[in-house]
Amino acid sequence: MKKIVIFSLIVISVLMINQKEHNVVIPKESLRFRVIASSNQSQDQSLKIEVRDDIQKHLYSDLVRTDSLQNAKKTVEENMPHYQKIIEETLMRNHSNQEYTLNYGLNYFPEKVYKGVSYEEGYYESLVVTLGDGKGDNWWCVMFPPLCLLEAEESETKTEVEYKFFIQELINKYFK
Repeated sequence: MKKIVIFSLIVISVLMINQKEHNVVIPKESLRFRVIASSNQSQDQSLKIEVRDDIQKHLYSDLVRTDSLQNAKKTVEENMPHYQKIIEETLMRNHSNQEYTLNYGLNYFPEKVYKGVSYEEGYYESLVVTLGDGKGDNWWCVMFPPLCLLEAEESETKTEVEYKFFIQELINKYFK
């Protein structure tokens, strides 16, 4: 009986820990960053990723020391010409004459499910780059608080580490 109670407590603990990991929410006071490809052709998707990477590096530099939403908004607004230049340089480097739009303000975001979390569709304050017709898959993240920017910075400097929970491994090994 004692073993069953201990085992039950372990299972409940593991389930609660896993549930906490999936309940990540974007703060209501946030800024998003989105890049929309012209189409789903591989060339357009690659260009989207390159534009994203180039702008994201500068966003990180611009916002890493920002301590408030108001300062983040001001920084993004002041640097719009710089972001336009980055996009133009990226397009030139890729020999692309594709048109683009760069918009900062309230922009529509479709619903997104990421790592088990559903993010509601709606209009969010954001920096949006639309390449060409803007009919391809998009990529977006939260730039303030700098959730995706920190993730981008970490991925450049570190290899990904996978954390494992010993008790969960035992349960998976013996009960699945």
